[in-house]
Amino acid sequence: MIRYIYAEDLHAFPTLAHTMFLDRADQFKTRLGWEVSVDEQGYERDEYDDQNPLYVIWENADGTHGGSMRLLPTVGQTMVNDHFLHLTDGVRIESPFIWECTRFCLSREATPGVAAALMLAGGEVMKEFDIEHFVGVFDARMVRIYRRIGSSPEILGSQGEGRERISVGLWEFSGEAQASVAKSAGITPEMTRRWFERSFNATEPTPMMDLAVQTIAAAAAPMSLAA
Repeated sequence: MIRYIYAEDLHAFPTLAHTMFLDRADQFKTRLGWEVSVDEQGYERDEYDDQNPLYVIWENADGTHGGSMRLLPTVGQTMVNDHFLHLTDGVRIESPFIWECTRFCLSREATPGVAAALMLAGGEVMKEFDIEHFVGVFDARMVRIYRRIGSSPEILGSQGEGRERISVGLWEFSGEAQASVAKSAGITPEMTRRWFERSFNATEPTPMMDLAVQTIAAAAAPMSLAA
């Protein structure tokens, strides 16, 4: 099942949080060889985990992590603006209608439908929070995965060749894309909606939810890419 959990609430799901950060270390450090920090607990964490992001997590039947991604509004601190402006020609992506998706991670034991389920769940966040686009940085291996799932991004900029190529992409989530991703996931949009409602009905609104509402209400235009 999918859980939507803010960082400040992860303590209520110790097994899920523990295995998520271990799986992130396994994927990004061990398997992909990225230059990421792993602490004494074996966790891969960075400064964006301290910004109270929203985690979208596939929870296995035994309570462990099957896959996850991390979401932050671009009106705050984001990886794409802090480290990857060279891929957007120096254009900062800042809008209450655009959220950043990072640390898309799958455990070694993840079943084939987990990646698509996470994308479908991300679409539910977009719909419920009035988000028009996700932005994210991804490497060459993810292009095939996105295509197979049925949710490929618009490429804003790229660098490198072959397997070393990295890109910044922008996703929207149309009804057609939702149907394609749901088919790949083997679950219905109604299921992700119920999981979303269960996650947020169980807790009070968080500061991040309040920020999303306030910035959307204050926005003067649907989308703004600030140079």
